[in-house]
Amino acid sequence: MKLVYDINDKPPFGKLIVLAIQQLLAILAATIAVPTIIGLPAQIPASILGAGVGTLVYLLFTRGKSPVFLGSSFAFLTALGGALAFGYLGIILGAIFAGLVYVILAIVIHFAGTKWVSKLMPPVIIGPTVALIGLSLAGSAMGDLVKASAASINGSYNLIALLCGLVTFFTVVICSTQKRFKTMKLIPFIIGIGFGYALAAIFSAFGHAFDVDYLKIINFSPIVNNFVNSDGTFVGVTAFLNYPDFALIEGIKELITGEAGTVSANPDAVLLNGAGVAEVALAFIPVALVVFAEHIADHKNLGSIIGRDLVEGEPGLKRTLLGDGVGSILGTIFGICPNTTYGESVGCVAITGNASVRTILVTACMCIVLSFLSPIMSILETIPSCVMGGVCLTLYGFIAVSGLKMFKDIDLGENKNLFVVSAILIAGIGGLSIQIPYAIDGNGLVTKAITVTSIATALILGIVTYAVLNRIEKGKLGVDEEVASGDSLPAAAVSATVPLGEEEKAEANEATTESEECECNCGCAEHSAAEEASAEESASETPEEK
Repeated sequence: MKLVYDINDKPPFGKLIVLAIQQLLAILAATIAVPTIIGLPAQIPASILGAGVGTLVYLLFTRGKSPVFLGSSFAFLTALGGALAFGYLGIILGAIFAGLVYVILAIVIHFAGTKWVSKLMPPVIIGPTVALIGLSLAGSAMGDLVKASAASINGSYNLIALLCGLVTFFTVVICSTQKRFKTMKLIPFIIGIGFGYALAAIFSAFGHAFDVDYLKIINFSPIVNNFVNSDGTFVGVTAFLNYPDFALIEGIKELITGEAGTVSANPDAVLLNGAGVAEVALAFIPVALVVFAEHIADHKNLGSIIGRDLVEGEPGLKRTLLGDGVGSILGTIFGICPNTTYGESVGCVAITGNASVRTILVTACMCIVLSFLSPIMSILETIPSCVMGGVCLTLYGFIAVSGLKMFKDIDLGENKNLFVVSAILIAGIGGLSIQIPYAIDGNGLVTKAITVTSIATALILGIVTYAVLNRIEKGKLGVDEEVASGDSLPAAAVSATVPLGEEEKAEANEATTESEECECNCGCAEHSAAEEASAEESASETPEEK
């Protein structure tokens, strides 16, 4: 695609700030969802801080050659739930284990190169996997699209919310496709969220005025709670400036108090011990090994969008892995969740044509600063689910289409490719996951298990299917194997270095047969006549002809 701003381009300062805000809005919903899902909603500012720190580390290791934002990873949700049994120290240790897996893989690639990665995961595997990443998120986007944020109706279908979400969607689409205003094409998400939020605010105002819950699309309580305590008193300075309770601070508190009771999501949490270290390692390391494949798929997808090979070219898989791994460790220590490259960020690049790394850099810095500004964080929390659903309808769609575009290099008329693609798509969309038990109670019931996500499971299935079919294909009896087995073949066919067509093979066989018939050295009439004719023709040639 044609980029408005390439990787090294420098957008004007004003546009740069606006583009960074757009990236922030694109990754916001997913980044704040992880701490909410694991039962730590108060750590939303910390997750945004950690995403900013992790992205800065990633940009440092990749030398500013890869324009993608790192945010809270959904792949580690189950592992994070298990780590909470050992408090914040368990979360930090888990992130360290996961990050070290990436670092070790980067060292292996440094010595072994990346060619084996391309052989292990060719386009027939990467294409459907990238498409699956977008398709697997479709349910989440559509669930948000019909959901309001008001606490009284949260989680139920709301037609007004659907209207607000569709207004957001069509605003993004119109801004992205119109050709008159260049600025609108660069910031479609900001304009779309603005229109959707304004419409939701109007309905919410009527809902509060007439006490109709169905119309209360926006939940304004985060703003109210930011300034007013439950007893009605003013919060104080923290209403304007406050530091996030990131994992490092909470972990230090646990070491000082000698207990992990500071984790509200798990009041039964215990201080990290030897058994806990082993348990956390079992929860995080296998997931990190699988997410490695998703890391490659994300960078292959981003590379196809910006027209650069980020895996085998610059910055190279070694550097992207180091950036992702170390960034995830530091992002958790100064935040709350392990990070990963975000499909929403890739989709934003694809839709806007803005691949400037400076935009990602400013977005990361903006996240760090905003995480300390309480009013801004509270306002961002009020963006209704339906509005973000309208945005994600475009973002996730572009991720899926980016993967489908890779199908142009895949011959789906070949059964091998057809089976590989089918295995990945059906297993992934169907939600197939692998749960490996590692703790069983006295009754033989599984109490703890390592969960491999559906995308990772589908990718593994695709790799195995491709390897098996390749092996079968290579096991077919070919020309070389026939010769080795002693089967008779024409000499011309064996000695040919280039495969012959059917007519050429027939001529070669005929010539060989004739040669075999007259190589008897018997002085037959035909043989003698041929030799005499050849000698006379040679004698009649001029030196120049010879």
